[in-house]
Amino acid sequence: MNYLAHSFLAFSEEQIVGQFLEDVIPNRDRFSYPEGMQQGITLHREIDTFTDAHPELREAKKIFSPLVRLYSGAFVDVSMDYFLANSLSDEVLKDHAENVYQVLRKYEDFLPERLLRMVNGMEKDNWLYNYKEDWGIQYSIQNVLNKAKYLDKDLPVFEVFMNNKPQLQKHFDVFFPELLEYSKIINSRF
Repeated sequence: MNYLAHSFLAFSEEQIVGQFLEDVIPNRDRFSYPEGMQQGITLHREIDTFTDAHPELREAKKIFSPLVRLYSGAFVDVSMDYFLANSLSDEVLKDHAENVYQVLRKYEDFLPERLLRMVNGMEKDNWLYNYKEDWGIQYSIQNVLNKAKYLDKDLPVFEVFMNNKPQLQKHFDVFFPELLEYSKIINSRF
């Protein structure tokens, strides 16, 4: 769900691809990809494990859980992309987004059809760059709602996000620097 953070925390082109593959391929297929993509898949998993256990994000989940229960983590992930996008300069964010789209295009032969369709929409609507906008994050939140099997598509999740932006920002400010350092440690093991 948090495509910006995962792509931002990759250390090579192939790791970017692996970060995206992790959400769409069966585990048994991960070893059929080049080593750099396997590293991206592993990095994605390590990031998710670190994120799920982090006390700041456990607290952030409490903001959404009364409304969406077990889906709170997905909405926190999307929220963190908003704060990451807004922590970067406009030029850095724009360059990063363009680079990710170019990398995914360069390696599109490795992308399953489902992921390729998503990349088409992502690039067309410039999701990575537009995460910085309130309407961009509203669009992402609605995407999560639309995909969630057990949630009403009209739940006011975006309103919860907007009403709790300062608190979510505080969680991000503590959490993300620690995640960045952790990602560097994981990458140094490859």
